[in-house]
Amino acid sequence: MSKIRAKKTDSSFFQDVYAVVRLIPFGRVTTYGAIAEYLGTRLSARMVGWALNCSHTQPNIPAHRVVNRKGMLTGKHFFATPTQMQELLEAEGIKIINDQVQNFEQVFWNPSKELEL
Repeated sequence: MSKIRAKKTDSSFFQDVYAVVRLIPFGRVTTYGAIAEYLGTRLSARMVGWALNCSHTQPNIPAHRVVNRKGMLTGKHFFATPTQMQELLEAEGIKIINDQVQNFEQVFWNPSKELEL
């Protein structure tokens, strides 16, 4: 896959974020910052979060697989229920304790390293 490039408009940036998120493998997680870095906008982690907050109207975007840089489920409040993000991750075999991904380093997926540039 060729590297997905961030565009100047929010909507195309959001679409780029969604394209990366769709590639996160089952049973793995990534971070807002890792997605931003892959898209060439390293300082735009917050914009990645905004994109994911809007992703619930888009099909097939596993937003539950995106956590903060420490493995915390900071986006859980944007799901249908406060526990849905955790439930979805646990259904994929990811252990969560106190809103934190356990063995974060082992389940972390870095698009900059895992996707062909």
